[in-house]
This record gives sequence, structure tokens and C-alpha cells, in this order.
Amino acid sequence: MPTRFLPRLLAIAILLASCNTIRMQRADRAYDLMQYPKAEGLYERILRNKDDRTARARLAASYLRHNALEEAVRHYKHLDSSHHLIGDTGVHYAKALMGLGRTQEATDVFFRVLQDQPENRLAQDLFESAQGYQSFYQDSSRYIINRLTIPGVQAAFAPVPYQNGLLLAAVPEKSTQEDPWSGMSYLDLVQTTKRTVVTWTPAAPLPGAVNGTFHEGSAAISADGNTLYFTRSNYVERKLMKDDGNTSHLMLFRATKDSTGNWGDLRAFAYNSERWSTGHPALSADGRTLYFASDRPGGFGGMDIWRCRDLGTGWSDPENLGSVVNTPGNELFPTINGDALHFSSSGHFNMGGLDILETREQDGAWSIPRNLGYPVNTVHDDMHFVLDSSQVAGFLSSDRSGMDQVYAFSIHEPLFYLDGLAVDDEGGFLPNTQVVLDLLNSDDDITLTTDANGRFGTPLARNSEYILKATRPDMLTASTTVSTKGLIQSDTLNLSVRMERIRVGEAIAIQNIYYDYDKWDIRTDAAKELDRIARIFMENPGLTFELSSHTDSRGSDTYNLVLSDARANSAVNYLIRQGVDPERITAKGYGERVPFNKCRNGVRCTEEDHQANRRTEFKVTGSIELVSQP
Repeated sequence: MPTRFLPRLLAIAILLASCNTIRMQRADRAYDLMQYPKAEGLYERILRNKDDRTARARLAASYLRHNALEEAVRHYKHLDSSHHLIGDTGVHYAKALMGLGRTQEATDVFFRVLQDQPENRLAQDLFESAQGYQSFYQDSSRYIINRLTIPGVQAAFAPVPYQNGLLLAAVPEKSTQEDPWSGMSYLDLVQTTKRTVVTWTPAAPLPGAVNGTFHEGSAAISADGNTLYFTRSNYVERKLMKDDGNTSHLMLFRATKDSTGNWGDLRAFAYNSERWSTGHPALSADGRTLYFASDRPGGFGGMDIWRCRDLGTGWSDPENLGSVVNTPGNELFPTINGDALHFSSSGHFNMGGLDILETREQDGAWSIPRNLGYPVNTVHDDMHFVLDSSQVAGFLSSDRSGMDQVYAFSIHEPLFYLDGLAVDDEGGFLPNTQVVLDLLNSDDDITLTTDANGRFGTPLARNSEYILKATRPDMLTASTTVSTKGLIQSDTLNLSVRMERIRVGEAIAIQNIYYDYDKWDIRTDAAKELDRIARIFMENPGLTFELSSHTDSRGSDTYNLVLSDARANSAVNYLIRQGVDPERITAKGYGERVPFNKCRNGVRCTEEDHQANRRTEFKVTGSIELVSQP
């Protein structure tokens, strides 16, 4: 190459490098301002001139931020091919893979992240989610979901039942202002009324002073319909307010409705700040507890769910709901439905994106959040789950169609069936056995009779507990519990009821009734078994019993006889205290005369062998009806 061209080539190289530096600065600025479409265009131009790893990582993250998952995965995969991704970038790559349903690939990446950072809770949660992915589809028939058609909006989310319709955060179809983040109009609060199940009236802006220049988002309305809490951008008139890092945070506001139906008298929430975001309000049924999402200091990472209580003079200091609810990911869109708190999370057991979860508070502690599964949740962002007044239907929002939309759902409650089998102590079928299921806290009993093969069955109520008793004239009554509490998926509960045949005069060993050496006190472990025996005795009121006690061979024969008698009486007295009729039970001590094993006088035995001989048995001695006959 002629040397006269070298200065020109060098100048071109310097110019290209300078252009890339300027583009990188502009792209980073757009990314930091969440102007993702703009940032993506600049990063793409940089990568056409040079394979810059930092630009590609930010480009992938930008695509992930607004759910362009195919593009995000393409760039993360390029980064991963040259140097395996770990840490936060690895988690983001795996989340994008999960969002595309590529769960095995996501599992491999999460595993790699955990090898490097075993304490990474978000990676732990999502790794378990990817491994157990099929469980999200186990009861997919419980919910029927339909997308609503709402004229006048491009996108909508955060539905709230309001005036025989819905209040929504929505992107109007027509607006003079454009959000540089999404490229669409800024959000407004709008209302719409139902025409059919899926067709609604054109969205109309909420009347009054709530909607302004920038975003107005998710809201909550008091029970009387006169107070509104809503999310909005931090702005004054037409100026967007930003912190030192050039970020504008969300804030929470209150509005009240006047006599004309217009919303006004806007008041800022006391715990807003220009240094963190606060929004996504939810109210308890009595209006005295306000839940919201915030990334304020003191959380567990990202956005957390917090709450304040009405003190009468203002709201209490914000209280974080704790690590059971909140994760290092984002927890958003809390809603209160009855005694349940629903919220969306990018952590926990998760299908991908934001998933809707359910938790309840009892005695100041929150239950482990339960993922509502498919079709409520998908690999996309699913959020703001709210029940209507029927409590068996409601609304949610999701970007499963490519853009935030509102969906109506109806709940088909799970069905439960008991499939039972009655057998004797040798495994034989027991026909013509009466089975009674007593529904606790109710007068609704179910009485069944087993068929020729000992089988019985019946539907069961959801979230209920039963006491089941099986009775036959020649068997000891058997009882157990059957429960559907906490079950959320339709299921058949299989149960085998084993009944002891009545054999007059034949000893039946009572398990786990042991005594300490040279003692006759009832131990804690023995009390549990005696409680079970007490139930057997009280469930068989027509029978009389003998309860016998035995000792090991240590000590004199006479002393052991006295000791065993004391033990038998101790057990019988315990049973009487539990309600057993003293006329139906006698105590008998046999000392060391009937050992369970070879441990007689003069035989060396282990302590375990001696313990086995310190036992208690019972036997049926007769029938009260037979004894009372002339």
C-alpha cells in the first residue's frame, strides 16, 4: 500500500473511534434515562463498527427491559459464547431464556451462576422454578381467561372495579406527548363500562385534575368511592423532576371526589422522595392500611412491598413486609382480595417475567407466597390480580399478547373426591362397613356403606376437614382425619382404613408405651399413644377392656409384680382422665412373667431388649350388652 494513504486511513480510524465514543455516551445516557428504543438503535450502530462487549451487554439488557426476548437472548448468547456469563448478567440471560420457554438452557445458566454465587437468592429461586417448570401447568383448567376489548387505548393495565366498570392505567390511542421509553403516549387513568363479557365502552379520562403531562399509573379506591390513591411521575406542571442521577422517580398521590364527580384536592404521600420510587397502592378493606411498592432504603433489593397504617393523625412509618414476601428481585402491584395479598414478583417460584403470587398474614407472619400458575401466569409479565364482588371472578393485566392488556378471568373451584378402602388387620376387604364423615364446625355428616370389595367414596368440600369413623359389629371402630385444607388443585384423595378384629381375651400390644427403669410415670411419648387408645375405647362403648403392664426381668419377681401393677394403674388413670368410663376398664400387672423376648432371669440383654419388655397391652374382655343380659 502506498505510504501516502496511511495518514488518511489513520484519520478515518480515529474518526470512527471518536464517533463510536460519542454514540456510546449517547446510548448510555438514553439507557440510563430508560429511553430503550433510542439506546438500542445507538448500541446496534456501535456493534456494526466494532464488537464491543459492554455495548452488547447493555443492548441485551435494554431488549430484556421491554421484553424483546428473542433479541435479548441473541445478544446474551453471543456474549456467553466467548466468556460464560455469571452474576447478574448470567441471571438476566437465564431469565430471558425462561421467558422464551427454554427452561433447560435457563437451568444450566442458573446452575452456573450458583456455582459462582451460591448465596444468590434470586438465582436460587429461579433455578428451582426452571427445574419444576411443569408444576405451573398442573391445574390449568381452574381459570378461564379472556382478553378485554377496550376502544380508545393502545395498552392498559392495573384494572380496578369502579362504578359498574373499571378504572385503568392506559396508553391513549391519541396524544400529543410521547414517552421516550416506550415510544407511545404517556399513561393516563381512564374508566370504561362493561357491554358484554369481553367488550367495553370507549375509555374516557378520569374527570378532574388527576391526569397531567406525564404518567399517571396504577391506583386504588376507598370502599366509599370518594378517595383515590394513584401513582404518577414526579413532575410539576410540564416539568419532569429528576434526582442527581438524572432519574425521575414514581410518587404516590391522594385525590378526593367532589360533589360533581370530579377528582381533585391532590395531596402527595408523606413518604415520597426524589431519591426513590413509591407507587402501586392497595388499600385494606377498612381503608386503614395502605400497601405500596417502593425501592426505598431498607428493602431486600429492587422494588419491595411496604405498608403504612392509619394512625388517625397520618400514616405510620413504612413497614417492609419482610423477606418471606420480598426478594432481591422486584415485588410490585399489591392488591388486597379478602384476607389474601396478591402481588407480582420477578423472584420466588416463577415462570418468567413478573408472576402473580398469593400470601396471607396470620399472627403477624406471612405465608410462603404461592404462584397461581398457568394461565394466570405466563412466561411474560403478569400483574395486578383483583377479584370482583362475586369473589369467583375478576381481572388481571399481562403483556402476554406483546403489549399490556387487561383480561377477565373466572375461577372454577377445585373438586375433591375421597376414594376409600376398608380392610381388616390381615388386609382382607371389609364389605357392609359403615363409614361416617363428620364435617368439623358443621352439622353436615356423610354416611356411607362399603361395597363388596370394601370400597367407599364421596365428593369432599374444599378447604374443609372431616373426622372419619368406620364401624362394624366384629371390629374395633377406626377413626382418622380427612382434609382438603390448603389444597388448590382438583384431586382424588386415596385412603385405606385398617380395622382391628375383636378377639376377646387376645392381647393387643400398644406401641410406644414405655417406662423408665424402676418408674411408673407416664412419659410424654407414651401420652400420645394413650390418647389414641382412649379414642378407641370411647369409640367402642359396647366393649370392656383390660389394660395390662409388664416389666423387664431385673429386680425381684415380687417387686416387678408390684411395679407392673402400678404402671397399669397409672395408664388406666390416664385414660379415665381422658374420658374413658372407669366401669369399662380394669388394670392388671403381670410383672416379668410374660416377657416379650428371651430376657428372663439370668440372661444378659441389652438395654433395648429390656425396654421392649417394659410394655403395655390391652385386650377386649367382653361386651357390656352380653354382661348385662340375665
